[in-house]
Amino acid sequence: MTGSTAPDPLPIPRMSLVLLVGASGSGKSTFARTHFGPYEVLSSDVFRGLVSNDENDQSATSAAFEALRHVAAHRLRRGLMTVIDATNVQPESRRSLVQLARDHDVLPVAIVLDVPVGVCVERNAARTDRTFGASVVKRQHDQLQRSLKGLGREGFRRVHVLRGVDEIAAARFTVAPLLNDLRHERGPFDAIGDVHGCRAELETLLGELATRSSATSGVGPSTPRTRRAAASCSSATSWTAGPTPRASSAS
Repeated sequence: MTGSTAPDPLPIPRMSLVLLVGASGSGKSTFARTHFGPYEVLSSDVFRGLVSNDENDQSATSAAFEALRHVAAHRLRRGLMTVIDATNVQPESRRSLVQLARDHDVLPVAIVLDVPVGVCVERNAARTDRTFGASVVKRQHDQLQRSLKGLGREGFRRVHVLRGVDEIAAARFTVAPLLNDLRHERGPFDAIGDVHGCRAELETLLGELATRSSATSGVGPSTPRTRRAAASCSSATSWTAGPTPRASSAS
């Protein structure tokens, strides 16, 4: 007897700008409501409505995205994961958002909803709040297909492509901190300036700070569990000053 297993959760960095990518009718807004909090999602339709009182007013698109990027920038400055609910099928529309992520030192992530064009057209036709026809949806779908292979080269650190309605419905995500996100560390800290390779002097100082070291085990100096030694180093050393190894940057 065989049974289906749930897919592994897809990783999303906590410090990230997430772009949903898909044609109109691919289910981006429903997907966003399912997987993300209401304040995390910035919808281009909502911003178009905010600046023009009409979510379908295409003449308001430029102003809507200007406002959307402004709000996104404030969220990213606060270290808040932000999700952009827009078609994002054109390289030029993605480019400014990837740059926004870089400007705020967060990782750009793409989640692609690759839904058959017939499904998108059918869904779009059933919506009374949409004023454009099947040709627009088909053009967006074509633009998406041309973009799929090049998303990684555009600067996205993670690209998750979900193909078909079933795969989208089964998708799960896990939000994880970056390796250098140590905001959970509360100290107290023993702050040490740049040691410039002076290992012997640093070991003496750490000894005075009641650290312990094992010369035979190959484990470097470590602080008591109640404290953390925080050293500013100009280059990588052969050991870490702390109870467990710490990564200095995201992979």
